[in-house]
Amino acid sequence: MKFRISKPLKRSYWQASVAAASPCPPLAGESRADIAIIGGGYVGLWTALTIRQHEPDCRVVILEQDVCGGGASGRNGGFVMSWWPKIGTIRSFCSTEEALFLGRSAEHAITELGEFCRRHEIDAHFTQKGWLWTATTPAHMDAWNGTLLACEQLGVAPFQRLSPDEVRRRTGSPVHLGGVFEASNATVQPYALAQGMRRVALEAGIVIHENTAVRQIEPGRPVRIVTRGGVLTADRVVLATNAWSASIPRLARLFTPVNSSVVVTRPLGAQFDDIGWTGGESITDSQLLVDYYRTTRDGRIAFGKGTGALAYGSAINGVFSDDAESIALTRADLFATYPMLPPDAVADSWSGPVDRTYDSLPVFGSLPGQPDIIYGIGWSGNGVGPSRLGGRILASLALDRDDEWSRCSLVGRKCKGFPPEPFRYLGGRMVRRAVIRKEQAELQGRSAGLADRLLARLAPAGLEDKS
Repeated sequence: MKFRISKPLKRSYWQASVAAASPCPPLAGESRADIAIIGGGYVGLWTALTIRQHEPDCRVVILEQDVCGGGASGRNGGFVMSWWPKIGTIRSFCSTEEALFLGRSAEHAITELGEFCRRHEIDAHFTQKGWLWTATTPAHMDAWNGTLLACEQLGVAPFQRLSPDEVRRRTGSPVHLGGVFEASNATVQPYALAQGMRRVALEAGIVIHENTAVRQIEPGRPVRIVTRGGVLTADRVVLATNAWSASIPRLARLFTPVNSSVVVTRPLGAQFDDIGWTGGESITDSQLLVDYYRTTRDGRIAFGKGTGALAYGSAINGVFSDDAESIALTRADLFATYPMLPPDAVADSWSGPVDRTYDSLPVFGSLPGQPDIIYGIGWSGNGVGPSRLGGRILASLALDRDDEWSRCSLVGRKCKGFPPEPFRYLGGRMVRRAVIRKEQAELQGRSAGLADRLLARLAPAGLEDKS
């Protein structure tokens, strides 16, 4: 089983603005671990920390091809969200009791993250001011009704309906026509969080090798992991490789890597008072190629868009680093949402990879015929908070624990798969273009063409369930 090695991605604003610690030395020579984790992002770090909590003497080694947080964990928008927006989908494959367990656990993970940062003195800019789910076109009004109904049927009420005037006041944007508010959500500086988790992992005795790209995994007992500089043998291997998991054919069918792009303004200073968006809420709209935006501690707007571009063969290339077309779409939506911003407001931009499943929820399991190689993939752009749960699931699987996490319905679930190449790439491009045309028509108050509406139905689900 061979891994594709990608070139380092362009650093995001988050990564460039943090003074990172010196990299851990790469793997050299022969080494041994009880459990090896491939990937030093949130999922890999939470898994390692949870394993050590359960079994303090377990030798855990993390192999990271770049630096911890160098991939998706340091390139996202920093939204710490729950799974309540996806509760309708969760209910489709879970019992009522387990849906409630997952929904409440994901919500509690947000508070846990804040407590983790305080306990370990991690300055990740954790700010728990809630999330606004909005509509910016009449076609998207009440897109949240199905989710609110599913919550009501479960006896929970995480969302608060807001009047159109209240939404416009709190967002500071005239384009918002309505919305609901979820109070539990937070924002973080995502790379600062990854670096803080890395420090805690090292203090816990977890071995980390950075700049250590895995070239090959040789199944067996033990499993052999081959890198450029050495070989690591381990009883169990956890794949926490996000979009890079597409290197493995058996996993590639479960998800497709798509890009998301972010632009960040310069500090806006007193202009925030004029805009009126001063409450620290994070915001998304209801497009399938979703717009998501938040403010920063130093007075910037970080504005992202799920731009959805693909690469042939799911190669993690420049499309997932600094894609000009995707950034232009994102920039245009920033200025459409906040037309009062000056033309020179944007200070930085980048793209990043999202491991998108069809229903935008992750899946866990072990490779067929290889029970000692475990995976957790498909975070679909919402991994900052739920990765805490993912770490618990993967730790329980790696340690053969029989608990609520190893028995979770996310483990081994049947997912709709993606087609092989060239149909994946060619069909994905066709569907993406149809979605762009459909949503641009809706934002302009026009009805999209029939062909675009039909093709758009083939797209994977968005971050929120719709009515």
